[in-house]
Formats: sequence, structure tokens, C-alpha cells
Amino acid sequence: MRQIIFDTETTGLEPELGHRIIEIGAIELVNRRRTGRRFHRYLCPDREIDSGALQVHGLTAEFLYGQPRFADIAQELREFLAGAELIIHNAAFDVAFLDAEFARLAVADGAAKVCTRDVCGVLDTLPLARQMHPGQRNSLDALCKRYSVDNSHRDLHGALLDADLLLEVYLAMTGGQGALTLDDSSRPEQVAARYARAVRPVGELVVHRATDDELAAHAVLLAILDKASGGKTVWRTFDLLVAVPVTAEASSAVAAA
Repeated sequence: MRQIIFDTETTGLEPELGHRIIEIGAIELVNRRRTGRRFHRYLCPDREIDSGALQVHGLTAEFLYGQPRFADIAQELREFLAGAELIIHNAAFDVAFLDAEFARLAVADGAAKVCTRDVCGVLDTLPLARQMHPGQRNSLDALCKRYSVDNSHRDLHGALLDADLLLEVYLAMTGGQGALTLDDSSRPEQVAARYARAVRPVGELVVHRATDDELAAHAVLLAILDKASGGKTVWRTFDLLVAVPVTAEASSAVAAA
């Protein structure tokens, strides 16, 4: 699976009022691992930057003067995004700006209008976070704190910086992994060289199996959880539970729960 963690910085909040993208940051993942490929550009917006936006990202008109315009990098960007799934926090914002930029190009070139979702898929991590953590703050900073992602170096927003933080948050939210990069030190032979093989103790392995009473008590507890969840427990859904006879006393305990 090819995914791209994506973020933008802009001159303001409303693309319909002519605000423009001034920074794009994108990092490629394949099968949840960094490939080393990324797309990062600063862009000249040909307009003023709102003071509120400037306080957020610190990108000045003077700094952006002489940077390429969106039209200059649009084809390269489309090729980088093509066929991937974009991972964006609050995707509606970034997608609206991308769509506005693509629409502006279509008008200038007389070409057919292209939308972001014509080029790639989009996954929004904000509703995902709200579903996983209802009633809690789910900004990128809040998620970094919740998932122990270090964002102490984030004094101002930046498209590539925020994409990098979102990458780590997304992997943690959706299962995580031990290493975010593929390098020689993560290869099995390199790992084996760094750690001594464990010595198996002398003697036979002792296996303690559950008694019939323990199995019956376990079945009672699972039945209580089934009842409390309305029958939506995972072990029932996937039929993984090995049936254990439940005594009359156990049935009474479940009914009373």
C-alpha cells in the first residue's frame, strides 16, 4: 500500500477568497514504512499573507519571493500523488486549497478541471482521532502528547514538519511499529549480531493447564461481557471461543449480572 502523509501552509483560511498554498510537505510510505521519498516546496503566492496565518507558520512574503509558483510544480506534484492514499489531519482544509489551485490551473490553461480525489485517495485522521478519543482534544499537538511523539521542536507550523509528526502519530494510532526506517541496522542478521542468544535452562518445560472449574469460571466471565456488550465481543464475532459447559450456578450468575 502506498500512502503519502500530506500537509500545507497557506496565506489564510479561505481558498474561495483567493488565499493560496505557500508550502507543501509530503512524505511517502509503502506498507507503513518510509521509503525516503518526499515532496517539499515553498511557493510564491502572488498575494499578501494574512497576519493570523503569518503568526502560525512564520512564512513571510519576502522569504517566498522568488520561489516557484504552484503552476510550476503542479505536474510534478500530481505525479508524486498519483494513485496514493493521502493521510491528512483535517483533510477538508488542505483538499479545498489543492482543489482551488487545480481549478485555477484549468482556467488558465483551458483544460478540464481536476480535483484532488481524481488523482489520489484521501484519509482524514481528524475524524479517525475523534472516533478513537471521543470528547478529547484531537489537534495534532494533542495527539503528539497522547502518543508520546516528541514535538518540542515545533515552535511554528511547517508543512514538512507537521507531515513528519502526523506520520508518527498515524502509525501509533493505527497500530504503530518499532522502527520507522529501513536501514542495515534493522536487518535480522544485524539485530542478531547485537544481541546474545538466550540460553535455554536445563529441564523440562512445565505446562499448567486450567482446571474444569477455572474454564467454567472463565466462560461465565466471557458470557457476562457478552451480555454487557450486546453480543458484540470480538471472540463471539469471530467465533474463536471454545465452548465450555456452563453449570446452573454459572447461568444464574450471568442472569444476575
